[in-house]
Amino acid sequence: MKSKIYTLTGDAGTTSLVGGKRVSKDDIRVEAYGTIDELNANMGLLAHNSKLDYPGMHELVKKIQNKLFCIGAYLATENATEITGLTEADVKELEERIDTLDEGLPPLRGFILPGGSRLSALCDVCRTVTRRAERRIVTLHRQSPVDPIVLQYLNRLSDFFFVFARFNNIENQFEENYWNKDC
Repeated sequence: MKSKIYTLTGDAGTTSLVGGKRVSKDDIRVEAYGTIDELNANMGLLAHNSKLDYPGMHELVKKIQNKLFCIGAYLATENATEITGLTEADVKELEERIDTLDEGLPPLRGFILPGGSRLSALCDVCRTVTRRAERRIVTLHRQSPVDPIVLQYLNRLSDFFFVFARFNNIENQFEENYWNKDC
């Protein structure tokens, strides 16, 4: 028998963590894994962009989405002692992708305005949501320890989105627009 999507248990503004404990929907833990979920939804848009043609990029985006589910499940579990599905090798893989994409890019001359191509704009949205997730997880970490690999991965992921946005603009001949502080 198929279960109903709506349970009515959240109608009073609470939700269940993994394990059954009920907390407010604005609890910092819910904010943290909810922001990871929001990032993953934005990556869904990124994954279906027809210009995501760089070799292996579709596979990498799907892999990152799966890693984000691992992070979300970990964050939704109070007193989790370790995260499954996320390792130092995953951080290193992002670093290698960043280095590969960055090789052909011109040096930065200042702050770049978000946008350019549609794909680059989607990368910018993902980057900023990743940064917000980091901030929420840092706040959570003050209350309940979070495995450092989570913040390392997210920090590299935001760097990846920044470099991938630049890469796509350059590859697709969109001019990088630098911040004009005298505007």
